[in-house]
Amino acid sequence: MKQLAGILLVNLGSPASTSPTDVRKYLNEFLMDERVIDIPWLARRAIVSAFILPRRPKQSAAAYQAIWKPNGSPLVQISRQLRDQLQLRTEFPVELAMRYGQPTIAQGLKQLRTRGAQCVRLMALYPHYAMSSYETVVIKVKAELKRMDWQVPLEVLPPFYNQPEYIDALVSAAQPYLEQDYDQILFSYHGIPERHLYKSDPTANHCLKADKCCETPSEAHTYCYRHQVFETTRLFAEKAGIPKDKYQVTFQSRLGRTPWLKPYTDIVLEELPGQGIKKILVICPSFVADCLETLEEIAIRAKESFLLAGGEELVAIPCMNTHPDWIKVLAEWVHQDQAFVSAEPGERALSMASGTL
Repeated sequence: MKQLAGILLVNLGSPASTSPTDVRKYLNEFLMDERVIDIPWLARRAIVSAFILPRRPKQSAAAYQAIWKPNGSPLVQISRQLRDQLQLRTEFPVELAMRYGQPTIAQGLKQLRTRGAQCVRLMALYPHYAMSSYETVVIKVKAELKRMDWQVPLEVLPPFYNQPEYIDALVSAAQPYLEQDYDQILFSYHGIPERHLYKSDPTANHCLKADKCCETPSEAHTYCYRHQVFETTRLFAEKAGIPKDKYQVTFQSRLGRTPWLKPYTDIVLEELPGQGIKKILVICPSFVADCLETLEEIAIRAKESFLLAGGEELVAIPCMNTHPDWIKVLAEWVHQDQAFVSAEPGERALSMASGTL
């Protein structure tokens, strides 16, 4: 008899409210994750407590206030709607959790256990692999299962950055915006420190070291965020029929002074009007649900900067959110055994799939 799979959807998370106190609590949990600020605990604690938490919560609270809905965080509400829509399409129990904030991963697993799940299928809602997003979710789920002493098989959905059905859904959701007049489309991905690429490279000699590293085939690409976002962009452009001179890739949301992936979205937006590019679209495929980084950083702040620099129009393309084609894709994956891989061996989330670690 086939085991009853419990589906756990996991997204980034959000503060409980827009109060500086709640934002501080959220930021502390997020930034103290060793896969987000990947330095020894004592140094991380000192940086977060002395340099970030004294000022950042108030600034971030104002940003959250600009996008907050009457029923709470847009990211959490959209994710709940996604869960509910997916539940309508499967007999498997479906629960939602956030890596940081509420509802917690522990709560989501407890609900699946109560609902009779005999194995857990984890769907981290990140298209691309990064130690600060996808990897930390897988590791956290494994840790919570161990803490609960719930000995059930854990299967994970690998990053889906290049899956045809995901690309189709991404293009379908964006299509109404692609039909309007624009000079260029910016693919703005969440940035990560360059050192994260080095740490995730199983060859230790490819990412940002080999010539045209993202274009040269390598086992490193299984874990390479930069390669994967370039692939998503290329496949999207091919599917949508966008010529190469009509788009570019940039990276947003950097933190600190160490080198992050370039070019930076905010810098590029300031330069584009001087190049005669006055009408742009911005899409953020790092995210499947709209959040602070899309609704405030891009649709509000980035738009203001672009217009001040001489731009005429910036249109932020919404994430897939609860687009019917995206929900259909998730429902199909839920029922495909081959869409998941076992998370039992090894510490690296995909080691079992590639056999490289």
